Amino acid sequence: VTHAGVARSEDELKLIKKIELPGVNGRIDHMALDLESNRLFVAALGNNSVEVVGLNKGNQVGNLTGFEEPQGVLLLPGSHQLLVTNGGNRYVDVYDARSLLKIKAIEIREDNDNIRYDSNAKLAYLGCGSGKDSALAILDPTRYSKVAEIALGGHPESFQLEQAGTRVFVNVPTSGSIEVVDRRQGRVVASWPVNAKKNFPMALDEAHHRLIVGTRDPAKLLVFDTETGKMIASLDSVGDADDIYYIPASGKIYVSGGEGFVYIFQQQDANRYSLLTRVPTATGARTSLYIPERNQLLVAAPKTSAMPAHILVYAIPTR
Repeated sequence: VTHAGVARSEDELKLIKKIELPGVNGRIDHMALDLESNRLFVAALGNNSVEVVGLNKGNQVGNLTGFEEPQGVLLLPGSHQLLVTNGGNRYVDVYDARSLLKIKAIEIREDNDNIRYDSNAKLAYLGCGSGKDSALAILDPTRYSKVAEIALGGHPESFQLEQAGTRVFVNVPTSGSIEVVDRRQGRVVASWPVNAKKNFPMALDEAHHRLIVGTRDPAKLLVFDTETGKMIASLDSVGDADDIYYIPASGKIYVSGGEGFVYIFQQQDANRYSLLTRVPTATGARTSLYIPERNQLLVAAPKTSAMPAHILVYAIPTR
């Protein structure tokens, strides 16, 4: 720890690899890892491609094209199926993650965005639509079909599913709220106000009944009690945040933002949080992926005049 009481960044995140993505232009959105092959799938939204990166050798091993603003990527456990959402059309594209061949396109709504998997129900949840036509779509990936929709008050950004319960917490920036969906009832059962704008990323600490939300205007980390919907903590955070990860074992919270940093916070207990340090990354590097099996954090950096697009691979030191 430095004299200022702030942890040294190299004690919290250690850069072990930088993987260049030549030819990739524009904004980079979310990522997913195939643990079996150690291949990373990167939604290169501004490039209308999904880049396939081999993490063992640290190189591009393929790319998928023909998307319209790919935003979310999901690898289905045990099936080698890759689902890719499109912000620019109404389809979710399904690929074989091994052969990289397209299997199917599932029609949903416009502006398909974040996608999550409910491993208990074996269903995928997907945020889509805009304005009054916004929804969480529920997909049965084995049948390549949409099975239901749950109406929302505005376009959903990040959302988190309870594992032990039936709720989904959804960031809806256009209404400045967190909408709480009950999966069993298939509807919004509560709406919690967020006292900042542009609430995009979100993480869930289910054990402590805490919801961790990142806002961009102003740049804050907000913590909510999921039992009451009340905000219990507010801290300054990284600008242009787009991903948050909460690590139960350490109580650490990692927030990546386009300002060019990963902010690392420490949960001291359910009600107390502090900033440990901030680790410099790259301008525009707003999205990241935490890999618990490898104890790594991957950060995606878009192309700049000085540097091609690249993936920064950080080791999270274990103590």
